[in-house]
Amino acid sequence: MISQENTAIIIPVRLQASRLPNKPLLDISGKPMIQHVWEAAIASDLGRVVVATDSDEIVKCIENLGGDVCMTAENHQTGTDRMYEALRKIDPGKMIHYIINLQGDLPTINSFALKKVINLLSSEQDEIGTLVTQFESVEDIKKEQFVKAICNLSGTETESYAENFVRKQGDYDAKNLYHHIGIYAFKRDALEKFITLSQTEREKNEKLEQLRAIDNKMKIKIGLIDFLPLGVDTPDDLEKIRKILSK
Repeated sequence: MISQENTAIIIPVRLQASRLPNKPLLDISGKPMIQHVWEAAIASDLGRVVVATDSDEIVKCIENLGGDVCMTAENHQTGTDRMYEALRKIDPGKMIHYIINLQGDLPTINSFALKKVINLLSSEQDEIGTLVTQFESVEDIKKEQFVKAICNLSGTETESYAENFVRKQGDYDAKNLYHHIGIYAFKRDALEKFITLSQTEREKNEKLEQLRAIDNKMKIKIGLIDFLPLGVDTPDDLEKIRKILSK
């Protein structure tokens, strides 16, 4: 059973970013971006919240907030690898069985989304959960920077399984394409299995680590929500979120 005692939200954060230098520490409404994400995780009251980073500056930021932070190696290939190193360090006794991998550049994330993704693991057979929402327009579907989850949801269904993840629409029917939100929930044994798998060619080519799971026949359960927690990848994204969070 999922509980506060056996659940952790781990936020893997790197300071270096090619398009937005020092991205996690950029100011949004008087707070660094990582603080907004950390505060949302704390507010969800789902379990222990830990920031996993290779940056002394981010360590100081989180410690000054009274938060829990774990220094990790610099050379991780993915955020999930960084998150797993932190999990092993903070929980050597393996008391944590459910883990949310929350990106540090989602300052508009909220408790509803976090609760939705962890509850996707309530069934015994489910290993990995993630979130999707409807695309706002046909034009957005065409944009390769927006990752598409292919799944079959009918009627009022809000949960299903991902068939694939792509950047290009290709021959897929638009009604089966959903805007993927980069947040994951793992059962611990599924995470430990995922970490042992080698990166697949599709993962490397598409720069989508969830394809490692799909290519190795691991099921990813998806939950449909009715809003898009905006991430920050570009200066335009940053300005858009500054306007949203200043209201």
